[in-house]
Amino acid sequence: MKVIIDLCVVPMGVGVSISDYVAACQDVLKSAGLKYQLHAYGTNIEGDWDEVMSAVKECHQTVHAMGAPRISTTIKLGTRVDRGQTMEEKIASVVNKLR
Repeated sequence: MKVIIDLCVVPMGVGVSISDYVAACQDVLKSAGLKYQLHAYGTNIEGDWDEVMSAVKECHQTVHAMGAPRISTTIKLGTRVDRGQTMEEKIASVVNKLR
């Protein structure tokens, strides 16, 4: 099953800046071969359910290995079984209605 998720991984107990941890998660997603898009408060990820969830787990493992004792993660996700849909198609649908 295909899924599109919005992922926000927040390491706790590591200070104010978390950009190094976000960059490490981006590297995980790139290595996993997933389609992803960083935005100001998280990352959208598209792919097979098991592959996406495996990458989320690897992000957690990576951030913990970097020294974060705790992580708070928010995930919003959506699936469709009536047809395939990409992140770009979802955005284009709204943009087209704004014109």
